[in-house]
Amino acid sequence: MIYTTTETIPGRDIIDIVGIVTGNVVQSKHVGRDIMAGLKSIVGGEIRGYTEMLNEARDVAIERLVDSAAEKGADAIVGIRFTTSAIMDGCSEIMAFGTAVKLASQ
Repeated sequence: MIYTTTETIPGRDIIDIVGIVTGNVVQSKHVGRDIMAGLKSIVGGEIRGYTEMLNEARDVAIERLVDSAAEKGADAIVGIRFTTSAIMDGCSEIMAFGTAVKLASQ
């Protein structure tokens, strides 16, 4: 499956729009990460535990996005965007969304 943040795929013609597809995950903080984040906030700098957590969550959201497009028979996803939101204290959502399309045969 081809997926991209651009609206087109170089060298490929989009012949049909299948529809909007999404993939999301709600991730909660781990108490161990919270403790380390609290200590790190005292001295400043990157909180790697949270960075890793968000990277993993983004990967899950993309995987679910691609699965959704495949279920609809799409060949590619264009215009992918990401959004985040706080669901409740200690939990956040990452959502990936885009347009599933069919491509012309090469």
